[in-house]
Amino acid sequence: MTGPLAEVLDGQREADLQRAARALLREPLLTADGPHADAFRLVRRHAAELREWFERNAGWSLRTDADAARLRKTPGTLTDPTHPAREATRSAQPFTRRRYVLLCLALAALERGESQVALGRLAEQVVLSAADPELAAAGITFTLERREERLDLAAVVRLLLRYGVLRRVAGDEDAYVSGSGDALYDVRRRVLAGMPATRRGPSLIEAEGFEERLAEMTARTALDSDELRFRAIRWKLTRRLLDDPVLYYDELTDEELAYLTRQRGFITARIGELTGLVAEVRAEGIAMVDPPTAPGPGGAAGELTDVRMPEQGTHGHVTLLLAGHLARAAGPVQPAELAAHVRELAAEHGGFWAKSAREPGTEPELVAQALAKLVALDLVEYTERGIVPRPALARYAVGEPVVRETGGGPAARPRRGARR
Repeated sequence: MTGPLAEVLDGQREADLQRAARALLREPLLTADGPHADAFRLVRRHAAELREWFERNAGWSLRTDADAARLRKTPGTLTDPTHPAREATRSAQPFTRRRYVLLCLALAALERGESQVALGRLAEQVVLSAADPELAAAGITFTLERREERLDLAAVVRLLLRYGVLRRVAGDEDAYVSGSGDALYDVRRRVLAGMPATRRGPSLIEAEGFEERLAEMTARTALDSDELRFRAIRWKLTRRLLDDPVLYYDELTDEELAYLTRQRGFITARIGELTGLVAEVRAEGIAMVDPPTAPGPGGAAGELTDVRMPEQGTHGHVTLLLAGHLARAAGPVQPAELAAHVRELAAEHGGFWAKSAREPGTEPELVAQALAKLVALDLVEYTERGIVPRPALARYAVGEPVVRETGGGPAARPRRGARR
């Protein structure tokens, strides 16, 4: 088929493929009856093309069946702690170390269990597993004696409900936490089986250190040829460009930087074609930016990031103001200095902030929340000397107004930007 109709159909196919890819990057586990059922159907329709792209460019495998689609993602940076799992509630609190342990214990119990499970029964199995001496030696205890522990388990269950591993049959988690009831779930084994994203099972790993264990679990093959080494580099760079806010050149090895210098145009173009992300190339690195316009029906601006900036609300405003302050800083800044600056900002901007943010003594908390976001976006980093801005933060630097004579009289223009 040729002509205008063929062009329309090709354009629709490309748009659907892009929406499917964006959906997988946003939610690597999609179910047929979950909150993203429309995206799941798109992924199923374009599964062959998506599978080939992710395997070739990122080394990620895609498994699809009638129940679920699972993109097994391996991050480019294995030890980045700034993008944790979050509660499937309005508060969206980040998962703690103990919650991650409980998640693993719960998955192991579900794998051994029946097709249905009560929350109370699951809790008993988790308590038995948590009694392992090695967990106790690592400082992890779980006895269900405290309400806080029941809240942790409820958060894990809600995450599994969101992923589609569990389906609620009766009851709810709040009743279990308060001790007034229980909850019953169907266990969806095919979805459960797709949860691990490792190449090797943790029980097969012999390394002792945390980082070494992660590396072994995600390793593919021995890199004993130039072709395999270049493929591994391409995978790592593509993963980082898809997952990380910024890819800084100074974080790469000489071999990785040389490969990126040669293949930058090809790699960023391939990512852009699949996802709609736009490469922002600067002197210090590359960021794949989600454009301000949505990619079409089913897409939304900024949907591919879990941390947004700028953001509305008091905390978003404070973060933006502190970003500008840090971008102009001549050297490392201490948190106490930032707290003092927030007090000054409150006098000028407090009328736009929530009342609780204007209370004396809230400045350290506001600073901590802002810094957590800036660190997650690779805009600042903690050092022994204090808080140090990273190059990408320069885009938030606003200089003093400069008055220039123009044909129409004086004009004031703030200076923004980072080095290209």
